[in-house]
Amino acid sequence: MKTIVFIGAGSMAEAVIAGIVKQGAVEPHHVFVMNRSDDERLISLQNKYGVSIVCKKKEALKNADLIVLATKPKDIHQAMTDTLPYLAGRTAVLSVIAGVSIQTIENGLGARPIARSMPNTSATIGKSASGIAWNQAINEEMKKHILGLLESVGMVKEVEEDDLHAVTALSGSGPAYVYYLAEALEEAAIGKGLSKEVARALIIQTLEGAAAMLKQTGTEPAELRENVTSPGGTTAAGLNALKDGLFKETIANCIGKAEARSRELGAGS
Repeated sequence: MKTIVFIGAGSMAEAVIAGIVKQGAVEPHHVFVMNRSDDERLISLQNKYGVSIVCKKKEALKNADLIVLATKPKDIHQAMTDTLPYLAGRTAVLSVIAGVSIQTIENGLGARPIARSMPNTSATIGKSASGIAWNQAINEEMKKHILGLLESVGMVKEVEEDDLHAVTALSGSGPAYVYYLAEALEEAAIGKGLSKEVARALIIQTLEGAAAMLKQTGTEPAELRENVTSPGGTTAAGLNALKDGLFKETIANCIGKAEARSRELGAGS
């Protein structure tokens, strides 16, 4: 895949651009970025990653092997209207826009290979967790190219398109939940007298170690939890507080609300 054009220059576009450039998946001069009006943002991305920018002239679209739709959901129709006249019939599309369906993209850009994915901002450091779904026009060669692109910035799981709403709620938004947990742990630790520096270091290592245990041992989370929990001990006391605060119910509500919002965004597109 030689030429990729990102339509949209927000945080998700930057995360994927940063990841694929840092991982060497695509040469920076083969990556083009465009948006509707914020030229300063485009120049910033060019300076940071060495990518090419598309301002008023859209000739780069004519040579694109893949365009990545990365606008806000409310801007997708205008973006497709602006883009369609310049696209070659062979150009494939990868959407990383929450909620917007493959059917919506087919309606706006015509019959062509289309993939819909939801990475997360950990793509910046090559640690994204992404789900992906395809339309019928995608052939195996294009699948391989797109999967290779996303695998260069993390892990990818193929799912049914309707499941992407749940993927968006779980891993697309997931880093924010983890950061919120880290924020709460840090505030609590500081409240008990630890310095911010010590608390932050302990929290990061604890999260990293727990994730590594899940990944490397393959043990069920409940079993790992039980292994840490002695009857009547400190961990049991902390877990009881979480149960009293309806921790699992709160997490289920969090995922449910985010999944429902993804569906609302899709219905509005």
